[in-house]
Amino acid sequence: MKRSNRLVLLVGVFLAVVAFVGIILISQGGTGSGTPPVATTGPVVIAAVDIPLSSTVKATDVKIETKDLTAISAGAFTDVSQVIGKIARTSLKAGAQVTADAFLSSSTLVHPVVPAGLRAISVQVDQVTGVGTVIQNGDYVDLVAGLTGDKFPVVTVNPTDNAITVVAGVSGTSVKVLLQGIQVIGTLLPPATAAAAGSGTSGDGSTPAQPGTALNGQLEIVILAVTPQQAEVIKYAQIDSTISLVLRSPDDFQDPTTGEAITPIPVQTTGVILKTLVDTYGVLPPEVIETVTPKGK
Repeated sequence: MKRSNRLVLLVGVFLAVVAFVGIILISQGGTGSGTPPVATTGPVVIAAVDIPLSSTVKATDVKIETKDLTAISAGAFTDVSQVIGKIARTSLKAGAQVTADAFLSSSTLVHPVVPAGLRAISVQVDQVTGVGTVIQNGDYVDLVAGLTGDKFPVVTVNPTDNAITVVAGVSGTSVKVLLQGIQVIGTLLPPATAAAAGSGTSGDGSTPAQPGTALNGQLEIVILAVTPQQAEVIKYAQIDSTISLVLRSPDDFQDPTTGEAITPIPVQTTGVILKTLVDTYGVLPPEVIETVTPKGK
């Protein structure tokens, strides 16, 4: 065989090898640049059991599932460590994807889910009477009412004509915890733009270093789940007294061992009037000083 023929044969073999390698790369979807294939699925956190409102998420409450990216909800978590220990601000059904919305108390009120047998009633509070207006969906609160002296006037009755005279200078103020362990099932705050406008800005017009912490008179509507009797108590307190909501720890309503919801025993309180402060807490009443005016002066 002539040398030129052998050279042509070698070139042909080389080209055949190159073509074969190219076919393999194309069939594998690769271009030789090392670009990985595009993922079409991903992990998502799923509720393994029903997660009630206000419960603290445990490791046994959630699991990871792989789903098509098109089926994963916006804001869904991808690792269970991101949700364990958080307080659920909405109830979740088993099998539902766990998203960031489950742990946020929205300022836009949606229709509250009223537990069977209970009623929903709204209470308006401010930054002083509503724990800084930080009360959120799922929280538990106590309701304290304060009645001023004009509701409990001290009077004397003239035995001659039965005329009634109100005794001035006697405190009739009374304070009492009326209801305990009421669950919040909804809240409503002003829009973020309005809250920012109310809190003001810094001297250069920028946002304050700690927005939302200013005492700006912000109001909050809190929706409570109550019995019919409790609804009557709250309505009376709204009409004829001032009320405050006292924030409770969620641990009071959850068994530390099993994590199951429990109803704590109400704490018996005495209520407070001026005499209580004097007798029990040592508040000193004013000392009465008697003066004698000399005769003839």
